[in-house]
Amino acid sequence: MDSSITDIPGIKVGHAQNIDAGTGCTVILCEDGAVTGADVRGGGPGTREIAALDPVNLVSKAHAVYLGGGSAYGLDGAAGVMQYLEGKGFGFNVGIGVVPIVPGAVLFDFFVGRYDIRPDKEMGFLACQNAKDNNKDEGNIGAGTGAAVGKIKGPDYFMKGGLGTASRKVGDLIVGAIVAVNCFGDIICPFTGRIIAGTLDEEKKNLADTMSILSSPDTSKSSAFSGNTTIGCIGVNANLTKAESTKVAMMAHDGFARAINPIHTMYDGDTIFCMATGEVQADPTIIGALGAEVMAEAIVNAVKSAETAYGIPCYNDIAKKERDGDSL
Repeated sequence: MDSSITDIPGIKVGHAQNIDAGTGCTVILCEDGAVTGADVRGGGPGTREIAALDPVNLVSKAHAVYLGGGSAYGLDGAAGVMQYLEGKGFGFNVGIGVVPIVPGAVLFDFFVGRYDIRPDKEMGFLACQNAKDNNKDEGNIGAGTGAAVGKIKGPDYFMKGGLGTASRKVGDLIVGAIVAVNCFGDIICPFTGRIIAGTLDEEKKNLADTMSILSSPDTSKSSAFSGNTTIGCIGVNANLTKAESTKVAMMAHDGFARAINPIHTMYDGDTIFCMATGEVQADPTIIGALGAEVMAEAIVNAVKSAETAYGIPCYNDIAKKERDGDSL
């Protein structure tokens, strides 16, 4: 066990990014197909193929989940994932060929790097080529390349977000999570309830508190920064129906709520997928409860693994100040 979503047999993860542009994409591949559900909670989502995952609709399995930067433009990257899968012969059989099912979601990362460069078909294809079944990469990579957290006071007070993953094994059951953390709110350690990353104070040495700012009588509605969104995927080796997979995705949003505050705002497009590969029998309630825990863990891992970039300080910068007695 590597504490990664790729601990689940049959799931691979690949990343591609443009460091100078400050954007990238992440692909969760299950070439043989996984029963997939999704749940969208944020007020400003950018997604594709969500309707296909509705339990009342025909297709039950997805062959990949795509997570990307670039806002709505970044959805182009999923076309490269489809090209890769079709070239390998994986997809929904339509008689004269296959149609790979690739649902996806994107986040807003235009505040760093270059606005005119976004994940595209070529980058999505490259992420698939980079996919491997023992991928523990975290931090400034893939969809987390340009991610940041704590947005209420604008770009000068961000901290660096990133990509994180985690997993849990209970008997034969394995539940994993992967997430790109780019949220409006602060990051909370679920074990201590303490803010560990988020918006900075005026001196940029300590952490402020987004909820305290929001609760202030003089808070202006115009102060909220609208470019955010946290997107992720739960993977599980259990045999689930599409409705059960959707329920697990819904429960995994509790992990968002434990580790991000506030969450699911009008300025976030928070979306979680669940991919079930079908090897073992397990209760969806247990899977969903574990999914929430590993998702919260993956969020914390994302910010702790992120490195300073684009002039945005990271968790370790603030943690070092705290160790040195220069921070709260």
